[in-house]
Amino acid sequence: MTNILIIAGKEIQEGLRNRWVLATTLLLAALALTLSFLGSAPTGNVGVNRLDVIIVSLSSLTIFLLPLIALLLSHDAVVGESERGTMLLLLSYPIGRSEVIFGKFLGHLAILAFATLCGYGAAAVALTSTGAEVGPESWIAFASMVGYSILLGAIFLAIGYLMSTLASERSTAGGIAIGIWLFFVLIYDMALLGGLVAAQGHAVPPLLLDLLLIGNPTDVYRLLNLGSGSAGALSGLGGIADHSRLSTPVLTAALLIWTAVPLGLANLIFWRREA
Repeated sequence: MTNILIIAGKEIQEGLRNRWVLATTLLLAALALTLSFLGSAPTGNVGVNRLDVIIVSLSSLTIFLLPLIALLLSHDAVVGESERGTMLLLLSYPIGRSEVIFGKFLGHLAILAFATLCGYGAAAVALTSTGAEVGPESWIAFASMVGYSILLGAIFLAIGYLMSTLASERSTAGGIAIGIWLFFVLIYDMALLGGLVAAQGHAVPPLLLDLLLIGNPTDVYRLLNLGSGSAGALSGLGGIADHSRLSTPVLTAALLIWTAVPLGLANLIFWRREA
């Protein structure tokens, strides 16, 4: 465990030196504040809780931005070190390969979590400073959204690690990262929508719908944050959530599995990979 923390600290130091921590924190904070002030503008007319509008806005931002940031952080975690020759030096120390993978992952997750907490926390602070009345249920939903956002980032970090152990060059890993982001964030849902349209109004079996939703971590994230309560009414996903039999514990377990499986595969492949 000590070696894992040492590797994680090394990744955090490199993130600070390369301005990754500062850049991601400022980017998330700027976008969160912008969405908070612009997104809550109509609430005075329709009587909607301002924090619920912010949750919907930030959840939509998370789906597009956080997976991309996570993939950019992790796509060269292994192949980049191998190309620079630093992986051989790292493995010459009494450190196991699993400790390298899990330590790097923990360090990158800490960077992503810090940026998310600070960036989205800025939106909460800005809302509080306006004196708006927010109920405890909305604050719980906001905290849940932040936590699931970090978990979504962890999933794409793990996918990035798997890709980095499979790729032979950094340029290849970078191209695959963009392809993975496009597939999960845009193409998958477009194909799913096209399939529903092609069904010509025929009801989709609930089990098939649930499997299709679990097949994309961003859809699981949508259901968790935008599928119920006031956020579900604002986002329009309440209807889909009503036809799904997936409960919050099942959806949370799905996100954890989406994190564990790619990271475990990356660890197995790294054991067989030449440094």
